[in-house]
Amino acid sequence: MSYVEPWGWHAMFDCAGCDILSITDKKKIQNFATELVRDIDMVAFDKPYVVRFGHGNKAGFTLVQLIETSTITGHFCESTGDAFIDVFSCKPFDPATAADVVNRYFLPSHINQSFLYRIASAK
Repeated sequence: MSYVEPWGWHAMFDCAGCDILSITDKKKIQNFATELVRDIDMVAFDKPYVVRFGHGNKAGFTLVQLIETSTITGHFCESTGDAFIDVFSCKPFDPATAADVVNRYFLPSHINQSFLYRIASAK
């Protein structure tokens, strides 16, 4: 079996019990994206896009931050205080650094963290 170099790095953070004032603050979510990009050594492509939408218990802000090597996305659920954040990049990054930024900004009581190497090659 031969080694195939990963094409992408994908960190996922499912955050429970976040600080409600943080996840309902558009400016704070924008600042989070800016700081995360800097701390994991990425390059932002334009400003973060943050919009509030959804219905009922699914309503909240959604974040899309394009980076030169892919995307950072997140959805923040107001009714539960949960947040779901993904960092995907074809440039390596440290998922522990990303987790630190998530913790600092949203103060979750618990994070289920997953990490995948993305490989699409059929080799």
